[in-house]
Amino acid sequence: MLSVLQSRDSPWHLDEVLKACQWDDQALVATAGHGLTNHGLVETHESSRIDWRLGEEGLAAKNNGLLEKRIWDWLKTQEEPNMAGLSSHFGKQEAGPGIGLMKNLGVRINAGILVWDDDESIEETIVKRQNFIEEIHEDEEMISHFQSRKNLIEAQEIITRTWQITHSGKEMSTSELIEKEIVTDLSPELLQQDDWQDMAFKPFDVSLQASMPRTGKSHPMQALIERIRSIFLEMGFSEMVENYVQAAGWNMDALFIPQDHPAREMQDTFYLTNPEMIPVSDELTSTWKSIHETGGETDSVGWGGTFDENVSKKGLLRTHTTVNTIQYLHQKPTEPCRVFAVDRVFRKESIDRTHLPEFHQIEGIIMEEGANLPMLVNTLKTFYAKMGIDEVRVRPAYFPYTEPSLEIEVKWKGKWLELGGAGIFRPEVTEPLGCKWPVCAWGMGLERLAMLVLGLDDIRQLYISDLAWLSEQPVL
Repeated sequence: MLSVLQSRDSPWHLDEVLKACQWDDQALVATAGHGLTNHGLVETHESSRIDWRLGEEGLAAKNNGLLEKRIWDWLKTQEEPNMAGLSSHFGKQEAGPGIGLMKNLGVRINAGILVWDDDESIEETIVKRQNFIEEIHEDEEMISHFQSRKNLIEAQEIITRTWQITHSGKEMSTSELIEKEIVTDLSPELLQQDDWQDMAFKPFDVSLQASMPRTGKSHPMQALIERIRSIFLEMGFSEMVENYVQAAGWNMDALFIPQDHPAREMQDTFYLTNPEMIPVSDELTSTWKSIHETGGETDSVGWGGTFDENVSKKGLLRTHTTVNTIQYLHQKPTEPCRVFAVDRVFRKESIDRTHLPEFHQIEGIIMEEGANLPMLVNTLKTFYAKMGIDEVRVRPAYFPYTEPSLEIEVKWKGKWLELGGAGIFRPEVTEPLGCKWPVCAWGMGLERLAMLVLGLDDIRQLYISDLAWLSEQPVL
């Protein structure tokens, strides 16, 4: 692949690389491109777009007609259409939602009789909708309409990658780029032909003892982290990694956590003596002060009381990875994004079977036009499905920085277990940052998920150097 990319300086698309390398598997391009990028020989560029396709109900509507079209066609054949006739012809399952659709188009119920004024307007809207279902195209009005209807259209994110040679890759001598096929397995079919005499074979020393040494492998926690990373990357997210040491303003104030909240006490947070204070701009602390005391320019009334700007500058070990999400949004408030992090956080917890003072969080956000609660719930359910957990539910919850808020629970051994929280960032959080669109956010505990995946009932087992237990763990 590198020798092919050396032939020009401009980016290469997937189809071009496959054709030039005479490959038929895009996984080869992705794997080779990743390796070349890691060695600084190639740059990988990635872009994404949203395509819309028909859902289950959309496919049925394409074949049989939209519900409102079928009802409208029936209405035009009736001398005096009424609700009884509608229910009899379409059944209760379609008549209920159908009459709701027709009311939005201008059809009224008058003493049980269906009446309307503007045939042309109704006909025009229905034809436009049916044409969109029969051939989906870019129409914001139609996309917005059908998004609100269950299973008619679905969003599909298309990720496109290109590869471009770097200066180091261009300078690589062609004499060093040798492609050689090495035979690793002997077979009767191979030895029955004369070609084997010209083949290169992987060398084996058959005189050595056939010992069975204990081999190393990734720690279960590290393996789980890599598995989670690969899932989010597969779902089109980008990863962020930030510092453990943060200012209290970013860790608490920016998230609309009141300054008298119990979580800020020394009993719950690791405050630092070096650095004891971390600089935060006066503009930010002034904005946070206004938001906390009066709600600022949002519709909120804030928390009231007095906001101490010096508290915002206290140095601490981050208590959650959301602090880095907030800083990311502050830096790129007008760029749509899907980012995640799997990293360490610190809280002053007493060590027991379910608590540790240092643990990991799985953090993620989606900021884009149209971001909403169903998108958030579907993203979390997709993640857990890829982790092999199919029974997932959410229930209402409260967090100072999200509204609506929800808790994520999974079914494990017949019981519902809470694994994290999620929600839509409140205006008190996003407006001071200048965010252009709604922000879906979630945070989940990695250790608790690891306990489920590995079948543990004591979180401390994850960090005990028990070689016998480690050797028995499956490769995740």
